[in-house]
Amino acid sequence: MDQQTAGIPSSGQAGATNPNMLVREYKESDLDALRRMHAQQGFDYTFPDLADPLFVSKLVVEDEEGRAVMASLARLTCEMYLLLAPGEGKPRERYERLLALHRAGERDLLARGLHDAHAWLPPPIAKKFGRRLTALGWVRDDAWTPYCRRLVL
Repeated sequence: MDQQTAGIPSSGQAGATNPNMLVREYKESDLDALRRMHAQQGFDYTFPDLADPLFVSKLVVEDEEGRAVMASLARLTCEMYLLLAPGEGKPRERYERLLALHRAGERDLLARGLHDAHAWLPPPIAKKFGRRLTALGWVRDDAWTPYCRRLVL
């Protein structure tokens, strides 16, 4: 892979940038610089374990002296979908099915090495089904504002 760009262009649609800017893959020697950046930002989250194989992309921007001055870290996460036949069975039976599927799904995701799962609830069911998820240990995470980027080839 080209060390200059790591397969990623350094300029894009968001605006003009320096075409000579060095964007490269993360190296273990960058770890201290990334830890410093994390600490200086002061955000309330633990510095991630970059050895975790769920980090599928780790890119660094170097300054003119070869020092890491910015990094982009991408960790796989899981988006959950629940499909069911509405009205099939009594409410208690449907809830028991959900509990069984929830337990089995959690074991399956853990066995696959995942650390978290996310669910986006459609507005018509968010309040009622959200209470069910809360009872199962899910947390509504409004502390950080989510954004989504659709990737286009």
